Amino acid sequence: MNDRQTIVIKIGTSSLTHPTTGQLALSTIATLVETLTQLRQMGYRVVLVSSGAVGIGCSRLNLTERPKKMSLKQAVAAVGQGRLMRIYDDLFSGLGQAIAQILLTRRELMDRSCYVNAYNTFEELFELGVIPVVNENDTVAVDELKFGDNDTLSALVASLIEADWLFILTDVDRLYSADPRLFPHAQPISLVRWSELAQLQVEAGSSGSQWGTGGMATKLAAARIATSAGVKMVITSGKKPENISKILQGEELGTQFEPQPRTENARKRWIAYGLLPMGQLYLDEGAVKAICIGGKSLLAAGIINVKGDFTASDAVQLCDRQGNEIARGLVNYSSNEIERLKGQRSEVIPKLLGYEGAETVIHRDNLVILSVSM
Repeated sequence: MNDRQTIVIKIGTSSLTHPTTGQLALSTIATLVETLTQLRQMGYRVVLVSSGAVGIGCSRLNLTERPKKMSLKQAVAAVGQGRLMRIYDDLFSGLGQAIAQILLTRRELMDRSCYVNAYNTFEELFELGVIPVVNENDTVAVDELKFGDNDTLSALVASLIEADWLFILTDVDRLYSADPRLFPHAQPISLVRWSELAQLQVEAGSSGSQWGTGGMATKLAAARIATSAGVKMVITSGKKPENISKILQGEELGTQFEPQPRTENARKRWIAYGLLPMGQLYLDEGAVKAICIGGKSLLAAGIINVKGDFTASDAVQLCDRQGNEIARGLVNYSSNEIERLKGQRSEVIPKLLGYEGAETVIHRDNLVILSVSM
């Protein structure tokens, strides 16, 4: 009995392909497809976030290394994405399971109406019994609006659809204190509590093969997004997709990341994770305490520094004096205006700006606490 739990599974290029040749690891893909189909038949709502389009495109075109030029990478991704979806469709169809392709860019998640539409599309697909297969739309994405890696994409999708679980399948069986391929004495980590995640320090290496983009550092970043959104995350071996079912049944495999209790509403999750911050506001201790402990709006008096070039209604990061991010929010003023207002009391805002503006720099309804830095 899973009470219609929603699970997101991300599989990386290193698990989908052979590390030296870039050829597809068909046995692994077949096991993954069988596992996800079984989960769907058990009543789980399942999403697959799949890397591999660029790597498979390289193999198809006999390229010996991953392209670095953006336009070439986008062209190769267009070749590989069709091949990847054909393989998934053939394998899932053989088990009677319908799938759908969803290609996202950061732009879709930044626009509030697109964000809501994406959520509604996922919901309809779940009702139809379909497994969505998600990837970044590499063909049209631009550098400044890219997710950067599918670990981040999978965490944002998990937040968007209010998933219960996020499984990241990778080339190691769990998180270690250092890269076990380079440091034989690296210690395995089985459980990371939410309160420990911000301070977790590991020697997180780069991707395990030339075909991938992520490393353990991106997975820890994904864990921070997912667990902050109330999603339980697991890192486990991509070569053993059947472990997903075992973990759901209670076996202690891989590394499990304990989630923060999900309290924020959907709009605040969009502010926190859907938007790209365009700048930073640095706050004094009183302002940090007021917004984190007191649940107050951010006033100009508590701002000590402004970084970035942004306009009113943009998202910004709120940081303490040491530069630790504590919150995100939508500003009522531009960076130039806040530069003039910082440290000032709200009643002098009309005199400083020459017009009657909002009393708050960020209203508490547009502010999301990420961590308490006290």
